[in-house]
Amino acid sequence: MLLDWITVLLLICVGLGLIIVELIFVPGTTLVGILGFLLAGIGIWIGYAALGTTLGHIILAGTVLVAGIAFFYSFRSDVWTRFALKDSNRGHVNEEHQHDLEIGEVGKTVSALRPSGTAIFKERHHEVHTHGEFVSPNTAVRIIKLQQNKIIVEEAS
Repeated sequence: MLLDWITVLLLICVGLGLIIVELIFVPGTTLVGILGFLLAGIGIWIGYAALGTTLGHIILAGTVLVAGIAFFYSFRSDVWTRFALKDSNRGHVNEEHQHDLEIGEVGKTVSALRPSGTAIFKERHHEVHTHGEFVSPNTAVRIIKLQQNKIIVEEAS
């Protein structure tokens, strides 16, 4: 009888723990949530089978009550904020110096362009792109097109 109670409580606690992990940490429906739901269900089923219908109803009601309280307080309080991502990436490519450049300017590649890489124009490094051509490092390139945050170049002849 004691072993039945331990088995039921352990299965339900592990199952509810896995469901909370699924909701908080693992995005989408994955094996963690399905396994947690199955373990909690098996714990309730063993409670009905081994301990009787009356105790099975009590275990089911207790499980639903504990799960509801745990979910309510875990989302309501700021327990999970220390796991939340608070930083953001605010970097933008070529945004602050784009207006200094003009079509037709010639620069030199720092890295290979495959089709993207780095080139120097007016003593500043810029990320540049080709139309799919490969350009070796230390090669002269010419700006052929300026889009919003994109500099399109070709090998200068």
